[in-house]
Amino acid sequence: MLQGWLDWHRQTLVGKCAGLTAEQLRTAAVEPSNLTLLGLLRHMTDVERAWFRQRAADNPDLPDLYGTPEQPDADFENVATADAAADHAAFLAELPLADAAVAGLPLEAEFINPRGKTMSVRWVYLHMIEEYARHNGHADLLRERIDGVTGD
Repeated sequence: MLQGWLDWHRQTLVGKCAGLTAEQLRTAAVEPSNLTLLGLLRHMTDVERAWFRQRAADNPDLPDLYGTPEQPDADFENVATADAAADHAAFLAELPLADAAVAGLPLEAEFINPRGKTMSVRWVYLHMIEEYARHNGHADLLRERIDGVTGD
């Protein structure tokens, strides 16, 4: 059930971005916000990687794709000249890698997060569903502003 809800939310974000041009994907919500659909795609790519592959699967040397210690919000901030097609492809490529990273782990498997707190794979699934739910709400508003499309 957790995987099913996670997959549904992943596909919801993909659907919110479908059929838009690169420029539309880079369109910010309203001033002064820098929130864009492309930024959300980039953010969720790094979040998938961080929680499933870097932390739960204990691969801390796997680099983030967008954020850096000097610019942790680069996923949202550096979209003006970003390659939307490449970023979309990176998101789609990350999903099966994230799934594979935890496929053999029980939901009760634990790891220590970067702040020293013990977390479980089950917590990661629940957090990711919550993270997507929040950002899919943002995506729905962004998409409506761009071309009026609403829905799941």
